[in-house]
Order: sequence, then C-alpha cells, then structure tokens
Amino acid sequence: MEVRGLAHRGYPLKYPENTMLAFRKALELGFTHLELDVQLTKDGVPVVIHDPTVNRTTNGTGEIKSFTLEELRKLDAGQGEVIPTLEEALRFAKDRMIVDIELKQMGNTYPGLEQKVIDLVKETGMEKQVFLTSFDHYSIERARELDSDIELGLVIYGATPSVFPYLAEIGARYVSVKYVYVTPRFMEEARKRDIQLIVWTPDNEAVLESLAQYPELLIVTNNLEGWAKVYKEKHALNM
Repeated sequence: MEVRGLAHRGYPLKYPENTMLAFRKALELGFTHLELDVQLTKDGVPVVIHDPTVNRTTNGTGEIKSFTLEELRKLDAGQGEVIPTLEEALRFAKDRMIVDIELKQMGNTYPGLEQKVIDLVKETGMEKQVFLTSFDHYSIERARELDSDIELGLVIYGATPSVFPYLAEIGARYVSVKYVYVTPRFMEEARKRDIQLIVWTPDNEAVLESLAQYPELLIVTNNLEGWAKVYKEKHALNM
C-alpha cells in the first residue's frame, strides 16, 4: 500500500540521511514523496546534503563548496554510502516518487544553484514529479524568473495567512510550515486557495495520529514506520 507522505531526507532514523540507501528504504515502505536537500560543489555539481559542511554527516570536515565532486565522493556518508548527486537521486525517483528539492541557498551562497537544478530536472524528465522549496524566498523568486512552469513552494516557520498573496504573486503552489504553528484558519485558507500545505517534522506517533484527521496535509517526517502505521490504520478504517 502506498503511504502518502514526505520521507524527510529519506529514512534518517534507520539509515544515513540523504543517501541512496535511505531513499531506497523510503520507497520500500511505500512513501509517495521524498524530501531532499541540495547544495553545490566547488566544481558546480548539485549534490544532496543538508548542512553547509560535511562535518556532521560524513567522516570529513569542511564546507561543501570547498570540495570538488570527486573529493566529496571519497567521504563516507555512513554505512559505506557516498554523498549522492541530485542527478542520481532524480533518476532513482523517476516514475516512482514525487521529489521535494529544498534549495539550501542563503542569499547567493551558491551562484547558479537554481539554474543548475532546473536544468537537471528537465534533463531527467522530472518536470511533473518535482517541486522546489526553500527558506530563502529570493531563491524561489529566482527559480520562477528562470522557469515559468516549475512547481515551487516556500518553507516558513510561522503560519500567517499573509503568506498566501505572496504565494499567488510568485506562482507557488506549496507552503511548508512547522507543524506546531498550523492552525485551522491557516488550513482553511490553504484549502480555499488550492495550496498544498506541508507540515514538518512531526515524529511522535500521537502527534502523527492527530494530524492524520486532516487528509489534505502532506506530512514530512523522520518516523517513516510510525507514519506508515498511522496512515494505513486510518485508511483501513475508511475502506
């Protein structure tokens, strides 16, 4: 049975985050969506890693942008995994999962990141299976300027309805909010405007159960087994 949910960095509670192993395991659990993070190497290759440095998730140290792809590939990202390229992740997900690519842009830390990601989405034929998100609203605006059709979304901490006119202005159809801030009013506003509301990152099973009563939500979680259990139980009752 498919599980409608966003696998946060793959399956990080059991496998190294943002690795092909974690992505494969999320797919095996039936998850329909995959969330991953993208930064640029020194030689301009989009790679999948959350932090601006390799310190936390590999056996190396230093900023992503100080490594070439070849140098990054020598690092162990856990359990013998390597840091994947975005191209590898997209080719894996093609015809299998919807991918939320979070652009780890801050100002213009990675000049050209948006163009390179959009180019890869097109090269892999993933236009209908991808949406780009970012905390950096300027990054999303740049993406819209570069491509009028690609699906976009904003990641925000609060849940103020004033974000909706801005989403309409830039043609973004997704908004991703920390789950503790989501209110019934905000959910209703998203519903009325046909905005897909994403909530991150509930991992407690009781919280997941409470959120399951709102089928329009797209849940981002690290607790894949917990959400799969809740989701399947909920849908079994509705059959």
